[in-house]
Amino acid sequence: MNKQTIVLPILLILAVAALLLCPLFGMKFIPLTAEGLDRSILLDIRLPRVLSAFAAGAMLSLSGMSFQALFRNPLATPFTLGVSSGAALGAALYIRLGLIFSLPLLSGTSVAAFIGALLAVGLVYSMTRIKGGFTTSTLLLAGLAISFFFSSLILLIQYLSGFEHSFRIVQWMMGSLASAGYNQLFNLLPFLLSGSIVLLFLHREMNLLMTGEDLAISRGVHVGRVKRLIFITASLMVGGVVSACGPIGFVGMMAPHICRLLIGADHRRLTPAALLFGGTFLTICDTLARSMPSGAEVPVGIMTALLGGPFFIWLLLNRKSGLEL
Repeated sequence: MNKQTIVLPILLILAVAALLLCPLFGMKFIPLTAEGLDRSILLDIRLPRVLSAFAAGAMLSLSGMSFQALFRNPLATPFTLGVSSGAALGAALYIRLGLIFSLPLLSGTSVAAFIGALLAVGLVYSMTRIKGGFTTSTLLLAGLAISFFFSSLILLIQYLSGFEHSFRIVQWMMGSLASAGYNQLFNLLPFLLSGSIVLLFLHREMNLLMTGEDLAISRGVHVGRVKRLIFITASLMVGGVVSACGPIGFVGMMAPHICRLLIGADHRRLTPAALLFGGTFLTICDTLARSMPSGAEVPVGIMTALLGGPFFIWLLLNRKSGLEL
């Protein structure tokens, strides 16, 4: 039995263990046999937060994997094409304007953030179509342009905001699961289920895209259609996560790359591995973030950035030394 055949079962066991054990830990350990208030905290606060963390981590990891296949670059992240900036702009406008509205199961901030994410996706897609075709370079440049422009608008909004609004904007942009509950979980699940199914069906096409567009075309792949489908699927998953939790960085870059090292580059196995590893990774990071000995919870986005920064440097140095990724 080779290493690749046992990685998926191991990741599945780790994921189940994380989902069962992480709700027990926090600033106070709560056993499964707890009663009264502790049991309510365990089932109504910690459990949905852990499940939401797993769903968000899985979607970020899958999105990162698909963008890395789309751009044939392991440094690509779910936020490469400006979806995160669009969501952040929507949330910043909502906070700055003092708007108060909500939808069933959705807060006003989440609605505004998702609208901003859709705006970014629509602009990037429209710019790429206007340019002609759906080339990877045009898609990347359009995404970067939208990302920089929206980031500038967010800075302008912060500058024109008072202390309270500016603090709320910065706090939201750190990325946190502190307010995650069953509502957020139910909002994330449709994106996770539909996105996972689409990407699983596209595993052959992503394998061929990684080898080059010319070879993919020669094997019968409709490259333009597949790239559009990957772009829209991954972007919607990212938009769903960011609207619910804020931007949580580096998960989408680290998780699929680590899985690629463990299980290989075949997306038939890489897709479920990325789902399991990404979900488990963010669940553990969030558990650590809310279990600080100081008693103050750290936003999980800070925790992932502290881990992702050194990993990015390591990956960059290895690429520079000529390591094939």
